[in-house]
Amino acid sequence: MLKIGQYNRLKANRMVDFGAYLDAGDGKEILMPGKYIEDELKPGDEVDVFVYTDSEDRLVATTERPFAVVGEFAYLQVAEVTKVGAFLDWGLQAKQLLVPFSEQRQKMVEGGIYLVYVYLDDTTKRVVASAKFEKFVGNVWPHYRPGQKAQALLVQHTPIGYKCIVDNLHWGMIYDNEVFQPLALEQTITAYVKNIRQDGKLDLRVTDRARARTADLSDVIMDALEKNGGRLPLTDKSSPEEIQQALQCSKRDFKKAVGKLYKERKIALSADGIVKI
Repeated sequence: MLKIGQYNRLKANRMVDFGAYLDAGDGKEILMPGKYIEDELKPGDEVDVFVYTDSEDRLVATTERPFAVVGEFAYLQVAEVTKVGAFLDWGLQAKQLLVPFSEQRQKMVEGGIYLVYVYLDDTTKRVVASAKFEKFVGNVWPHYRPGQKAQALLVQHTPIGYKCIVDNLHWGMIYDNEVFQPLALEQTITAYVKNIRQDGKLDLRVTDRARARTADLSDVIMDALEKNGGRLPLTDKSSPEEIQQALQCSKRDFKKAVGKLYKERKIALSADGIVKI
């Protein structure tokens, strides 16, 4: 079934001077203009395309990749404001994304960057966007297991941490006291689910890929021991600030990793630090 506003894998039916007509199912065809044909395409070949409607509501296929597809949130810049609404730079040469005035939280201005949700209007079958993004989040109960990966879009910094949209569906929170790497609003990061709260919101944690905070922390400690002559001046009495400065982790995770290494007989504990065996 053809998905407007999303990626589709379609078969080329026939070639014409100005492009290719692709099989859209149910006896229908979609034009892919010639400027989007990157390789030598022949009838019967399949191609991955993004499908949208042009200004005359005709379906068009392109190999370009927009900044966001239907069902996704994104920060997009206003390219133009007209009498029907604001048009956003969507990343497509021939198509901008409309935010009707009725879907604006505040009057959008040219050049401004706004968080929007991309959706398919059921009535017009056009892809549009809404800046009233709250109504599109938290409508589905989350199903995750602890430690499961998720994509988190950081949308607001609060007194306790970063509020984020998780996998384009759920609200989540990354707490400041568990952040050990630089974060910035408007970026999408890989996060790990800690738990699902009673209100359906997610508590998340982030992991620095270079210095993992969980099981990989034991490897970080062993590397630090190697670089420091087999000894680290850290104990369970060290301050959280000293541990964070040395290993970029929390004191709680440090104690867990040290306990793991001690049980594995890879380290010994002394009054003034850790010693590699």
